[in-house]
Amino acid sequence: MTSVPTQHARVLSGMRPTGRLHLGHYHGVLKNWLELQHEYECFFFVADWHALTTHYEDPSLIPTHTREMVIDWLAAGINPSLATLFVQSRVPEHAELHLLLSMITPLGWLERVPTYKDQQERLKERDLSTYGFLGYPLLQSADILIYKAGLVPVGEDQVAHVELTREVARRFNHLFGREPDFAIKAEEAKRRMGKKNARLFDGLRRRYQEQGDQEALEVARALLEEQTNLTVSDRERLFGYLEGSGRVILPEPQALLTKASRMPGLDGQKMSKSYHNTIALRDPPAEVERALRTMPTDPARVRRTDPGDPERCPVWQFHQVYSSESTRAWVQNGCRSAGIGCLECKRPIIDAVLAELIPIQERARDYESQPDLVRSILNEGCEKARAVARETLEEVRHAMALGVS
Repeated sequence: MTSVPTQHARVLSGMRPTGRLHLGHYHGVLKNWLELQHEYECFFFVADWHALTTHYEDPSLIPTHTREMVIDWLAAGINPSLATLFVQSRVPEHAELHLLLSMITPLGWLERVPTYKDQQERLKERDLSTYGFLGYPLLQSADILIYKAGLVPVGEDQVAHVELTREVARRFNHLFGREPDFAIKAEEAKRRMGKKNARLFDGLRRRYQEQGDQEALEVARALLEEQTNLTVSDRERLFGYLEGSGRVILPEPQALLTKASRMPGLDGQKMSKSYHNTIALRDPPAEVERALRTMPTDPARVRRTDPGDPERCPVWQFHQVYSSESTRAWVQNGCRSAGIGCLECKRPIIDAVLAELIPIQERARDYESQPDLVRSILNEGCEKARAVARETLEEVRHAMALGVS
């Protein structure tokens, strides 16, 4: 079995605490979260331990950055009644699962993760010769597996991390998934389906195991997903019983590919604080307008009467994000014919960005004025996350014969 049942699929996603967020974060991550929270059971977390893997020498800003980032999440529309918001380090079960998984994860699996060498190359000024940095992909795996998350929203560059998680889960289940009384527990779970469904399940199981009938396997899987009187553990045990394997303790997650963010920075590069080309979600409107009005444009347009090429202009990238088809046509024609000036071209962008940011900033001011509310949201989220994480860790410890007298 490679995925959790559909109705039990959870989404897990996190962000390192970097302080106040900018438009790149909003269009690249938060807008996706806004949709997911209405479709799945979502767990969104502040990855403060992950921040230490590259910035361990000065953790003093992490609490402030955490608070500011969570305020931006809430202001953007992440709803704590729909999604669980929590801080990674306040759920220590992540760390224990990371430790236990490290006992079975081959070193070569970590060394071959593409971002391991890439980040070492990009962050040459930092000493990244630490186990924490080498092991951070496994900590990511623990983050996902501790909640039995079925879906993990990632860009294409992060798919390798989800694949590592799948491999780790597969290895764990192979080593520890066979319970001594597995068949007895599976039969007990089957009886809870009712006589008719149990007979149907038995027939489908025989067709798959004796004849290799893949259609029977899929029908049986769908039958299990429909059962409302089975616990998650019952269902996972029956999936293993169906396939002739052991119980799936840590389900393998699927990568949920997200659209690549098209949000450029003010200079046309990727919007990033390290490039100093960002517009923060809480930048004052006057500052936002000034930043957009002074954006660089097509260098060929030295004078107002010089024709330009939108494809060579950073402002055109903003039009692709914010403008309608008719506005984009107006820009293309006006720029190439010198019928409009660069300031005229920027005006629709300024108006659109401000229209997007003003309601976010109003909500942010509300949360800024209620720090106790923000703390309460995180406290409740941490408690809920810990309750789920404890259940998984209890199963893992039992499977590994830990704490068993």
